[in-house]
Amino acid sequence: MLSLTPEETTAILLSLKVASVATLGSLPFGVLIAWLLARKTFPGKALLDALVHLPLIIPPVVTGYLLLLLFGKRGPLGSWLAEIGIVFAFRWTGAALACAVMGFPLLVRAIRLSMEAVDPRLEAAGRTLGAHPALVFLTVTLPLSLPGILAGVVLSFARAFGEFGATVTFVSNIPGETQTLPTAIYTFTQVPGGDAQALRLTLISIAIAAVAILLSELLARRSARRVLG
Repeated sequence: MLSLTPEETTAILLSLKVASVATLGSLPFGVLIAWLLARKTFPGKALLDALVHLPLIIPPVVTGYLLLLLFGKRGPLGSWLAEIGIVFAFRWTGAALACAVMGFPLLVRAIRLSMEAVDPRLEAAGRTLGAHPALVFLTVTLPLSLPGILAGVVLSFARAFGEFGATVTFVSNIPGETQTLPTAIYTFTQVPGGDAQALRLTLISIAIAAVAILLSELLARRSARRVLG
């Protein structure tokens, strides 16, 4: 029977919490950006697309440092948010923000590809029948894009769950507050006798990621069958 220490259990639960908040918090923005990129033409579209995918290209440490500059207590956004009681730096909420930024490109790309696969004539038919564009989006575009949305959610969650570089740079590695599963593994590899704990957490991380992928495949297939009738 697998026996976890309180420190390991805390790291696992915090990772699940951070990844869930990061994914759910970024989902509405991901759907909006994906729809804009898939269906609209506007000045600066290429720039927006590049900015969305930037976290995939630059080192995660750079992303974390930029977040620290912006959302640190002395940063332009962090100082203003601190006045209303919202603090990201060196808090678990900051870990969720960093994970959301790192997983956002995968979320947007999966949803965008799914929306681009929706036949525009179906949306046009809804508008021709007098439906408001927002209603067409909610009743036609969104349901038909559901498989891609589910795939994007799981990819974003998996990326958030395994995030290390941006997180440790932005919120450090504080046990019980910001020490997620990846940073806990790193910590155990740096201390004498910590190899067994690092290996145990590594296996748990692989298991959780595998379950997430299998679940996403199952949900995507069920959604696709439902959409196709």
